[in-house]
Parts: sequence; C-alpha cells; structure tokens
Amino acid sequence: MILVADSGSTKTSWLARGGEMIHTIGLNPFYYTSDAIYRELMKSDGLHAIREKVTQIWFYGSGVSSPERTDIVYQGLKKFFPTADIHVDHDMMGACIATYDGHPCIVGILGTGSNACMYDGGRIDYTIQRGMGYILGDEASGSYFGRKLLQAFLYKELPQATYDFMLKTYDLTKEKILWAVYNEPHANVYMAGFAMVLTTAPDRDYMVQLVLDGFREFFEHDVQCFAGYDNMPVHFVGSIAYHFRRELEQVAHEYRCTLGAVDPQPVYRILEYHERQALKA
Repeated sequence: MILVADSGSTKTSWLARGGEMIHTIGLNPFYYTSDAIYRELMKSDGLHAIREKVTQIWFYGSGVSSPERTDIVYQGLKKFFPTADIHVDHDMMGACIATYDGHPCIVGILGTGSNACMYDGGRIDYTIQRGMGYILGDEASGSYFGRKLLQAFLYKELPQATYDFMLKTYDLTKEKILWAVYNEPHANVYMAGFAMVLTTAPDRDYMVQLVLDGFREFFEHDVQCFAGYDNMPVHFVGSIAYHFRRELEQVAHEYRCTLGAVDPQPVYRILEYHERQALKA
C-alpha cells in the first residue's frame, strides 16, 4: 500500500487508495523532534488501522528544507512504520507534482505559510531564497493575513463592525494576543487561525481589499522574481488560494500572469502520481 502525506504547519493530510483522508497535526521539523512526530502518529487511530499494510510512504512537508530536518521527519516516520520504504521531501515538491501539466510553470503555496518556485517537471528553481517563515516572509499566507488582522485590531484600525465581530467571536484582549504570539508555541498557526475572518467578517469591501493587497505583495516578491514569469502559468495549492480564487485571478491578471490550477487538496493528485510511477517501475 502506498501512503502519501501533505504536511503544512497546521495539519497533515494522509491518503492511501481506497481509504478515507486521515488528518494529524502539521509535522514541521522546525517545531517537532523525531520522537514528538512519533508520539503524534501514535495518537491517530486511522494510521494505526493501516500501519501494517503500508509498504511505501511519500511525505511532503513544510520545513523539510535541509538534510538535517529531512532526517528528523524520516526517523519519526520510520519508528512508526518500521517496515515501510519512506521518502521525505519538501512540501514545495508535493505542490509541483500536484499541479504540473507538462509545461514549465511557477507553483505557489498559499496555506498557513507561503512559498513559490519555478518547475520544469524535474528540477525546482527558487531563483532567490524562498520560504523564510512567518516573520520574514509568508506573504499572502494564512499567518500573514491573521497577523494583519490582529495588528489592525490592536491599533483599532479595523472597521467598527469587524472590530466588534472579532472582539465577540474570539474574546480578544491585547494581553491574550501578545501572550499567544510571543510566549506560546506555533505563533504562525495561532495567527493563521484568524484568516477565517476574511470570509466571515461583516465588512466585505475591507476584507477583499486586504486579500488583494496581500496577493499583490506575493506576486511582487515571490512571482515576478522569476525570469519569464509572465509567459508561464502560475499554479497554486492551499486553502487561501482556493477560497480567494477570484481575487487571485484578478491580481495575476494585473501582473500579466495566467492563473493555472488551484488545488486545495494536493494529496489526491500526489497519490495518483506515485501510483502511476509504481506501475511504470
């Protein structure tokens, strides 16, 4: 049985043929040791049910950006799936596999975090350093929009109806926000949790403008840095891209780009890809 995983900072989606989607927390090696990853896997009834049947695992995850961090994930998986053949790679490669249509393209991730690369079917080209995290990068990601909303809330720059909505819905205070951001682990996940305000707050014009500005920042820094960016489709994976596809298409047009595939659940296409590869072997 082939098992594939698409892991962001918030959650990991696991899928095998004929099975239901299994979810665990995001297994980013920036935040978790091998033992911590193993303990999280042990909590999953769904993974326990197929544990002995899995012969091959393809894991694509955020934070898997060096041999050391790759090994952290590998060792955690190997402890839980001792007999499986395990492959660990960056979530960017998973996004490329899920969206590639046979032609050179730019691929972006817009989920809890964000990233982008150019892909030709074999080699990933980052051009300049990407994936700098929620403090130095992650333009137009869930954590980016959550940070913008919390910042505007604290400065009292939100429209009154949205300010009242956030105050009532989340029982926010300055002290609670600062503690969660600066003292609790996984501040990026905490901030990304507020991205749903983009679709639920009453001040729709304000939210649409915030989304458009975030997408423009993403294209400014993460897309047009690639030579020939306006001659290739730009594909996306991730919930932010999916929920705001209309705004994403508008901004892509502003930057003379063609919006390609937008896939909120790339794990399905990743599984299809590896099943095809297995048949060729």
